[in-house]
Amino acid sequence: MLDTLIAEFDKGLRTVFASASSLRPHPDQDVAEAGLSDAERRHALGLMRVNHCGEVCAQALYQGQALTARDPATRDSLKQAAWEETEHLAWTERRIADLGGRKSVLNPVWYVGSLAMGVAAGALGDRWNLAFLEETEIQVAAHLDEHLQTLPVDDAKSRAVVTQMRDDEARHAETAHNLGAAPMPAPVKTLMHLTSQLLKKSSYHI
Repeated sequence: MLDTLIAEFDKGLRTVFASASSLRPHPDQDVAEAGLSDAERRHALGLMRVNHCGEVCAQALYQGQALTARDPATRDSLKQAAWEETEHLAWTERRIADLGGRKSVLNPVWYVGSLAMGVAAGALGDRWNLAFLEETEIQVAAHLDEHLQTLPVDDAKSRAVVTQMRDDEARHAETAHNLGAAPMPAPVKTLMHLTSQLLKKSSYHI
């Protein structure tokens, strides 16, 4: 048990403070950088900082859920999703750097909160664990669609990253559904949506 706690603590430190790496090619690696105005660059940077913060939260959430998952198939699906979210961390982190910005200073706070939510979701049982995963991914895919609508038209690099992230998130939601996710109650969906809005508004600026 102690070894598990140490390993999970180390995972958390690396998620929040270390640079992530990607086995898959970065989606924007062959896309040329556009000439953006200062306002366009700031907006793209804000959106990518939101996305990076969301991926930090996803890592913590899946980490907590995997710790309390009972079924091996559920645990494996959470680990697979977490692995792809690590790649998303790498993609958004580099895009933030390319745009001349920094990651959100609130990442440690959001990580701790998301980890607690993941542990709680897993403790309710695998069907609810999967329900939380499915709804999380549905909402993330929706907000990535919103980003594609508001990103600068010429910012093809950011668009390439966000598009691949959206496709991955949609697949995670479908996997959770197929594994037997319980229907998520409407009040819980609303609470999750309000929490995500708070994350977006705070991490966009800081």
